[in-house]
Parts: sequence; structure tokens; C-alpha cells
Amino acid sequence: MSTKDELRRLDEDLARLRAENHDIREQIRDMGATDQIEKAAVISQADEQVELIAELERRRDRLVARLEEEESA
Repeated sequence: MSTKDELRRLDEDLARLRAENHDIREQIRDMGATDQIEKAAVISQADEQVELIAELERRRDRLVARLEEEESA
């Protein structure tokens, strides 16, 4: 897989994860007065996704740098 293909796929994954995380956070706001344990679990899931998004963003930055090196070579 080329660097451009990998970067495109990563961008698609990031967009999907960001949308999912947004949806999860919207669900949390809509929950109202529900079981606090369930709410905490959903918040934890959203926080884990944020960590994954941050890791993928770091990976994306490395790919962009690699692509720039490949193009300047």
C-alpha cells in the first residue's frame, strides 16, 4: 500500500471515529437521569475513542511527513 493510500484510509478512519464519538457524546447528553453506571460506561467508551483518535492523528502526522519526504526525493 502506498503512503498516499494509507493516508487516505487513515483520514477515512479518523472521520468515521470522530462522527461516532460525536454521536456517543450526543447520546450521553440525551440520556438524562438514567443509571449512572451505564452513563459512566458510555463516557468511558467516548474517552477511549478520543485516545484512539489522538493516536491516529499522530500516525497521520508521521505519514504526512513521510509523504513530503518521498515527494521531495
